[in-house]
Amino acid sequence: MASARMYKSDGSEAARIELNKAVFDIETNEGLVHQVAMVLMNNKRHGTHDTKTRKDVSGGGKKPYAQKGTGNARHGSIREPQMKGGGTVWGPHPRSYRQDVNLKMRRKAICCMLSDRLRNDALCVVDGLKGVMPKSKPVAELVAKISPEGRKTLIVSAGIDKALIASVGNLEGLTVRTAGDVNALDLLNARRVIVLKEALAQLEERLI
Repeated sequence: MASARMYKSDGSEAARIELNKAVFDIETNEGLVHQVAMVLMNNKRHGTHDTKTRKDVSGGGKKPYAQKGTGNARHGSIREPQMKGGGTVWGPHPRSYRQDVNLKMRRKAICCMLSDRLRNDALCVVDGLKGVMPKSKPVAELVAKISPEGRKTLIVSAGIDKALIASVGNLEGLTVRTAGDVNALDLLNARRVIVLKEALAQLEERLI
């Protein structure tokens, strides 16, 4: 079994807590994490970019000037790509960037990131946070004690907790995800991870 530091809501350190080795103590697979993270980032793209081709640009029904005698290059329309205000060649058009990655890979990528954060002492467990919510000050003081560097911190809760969301809503650098929704990209973007004690069972059950 792996173990992590556990803190009380006032920031004082309690006894270490045992964690499931299959989730929090596996070898990091950087290639897998990168692949899953790229898929998650691509799936967030809207793909609404669009450019006008020659047929979409208005005007151009008439030859701009005579074919010969002007000393200029030959042009048949002001909508040609080389003309100012003309159409765009090979420009982007609306498309879907969606990619799929199987469930086993997504789960293992999460386990890799959790194990990495725990090995680097960047993951801890907090017990009794519900007793101080919904207030921002106690949560800010707790995070300042656990993460004095002020790094980006991810809080993993058991479920959608409106009190917790209200408590961290105006605190910079804090993100809340549920044990059922947290993904490898969330963990990759967070320098420190705080897992609420009541969320541990759900997290381990989801990933085993």
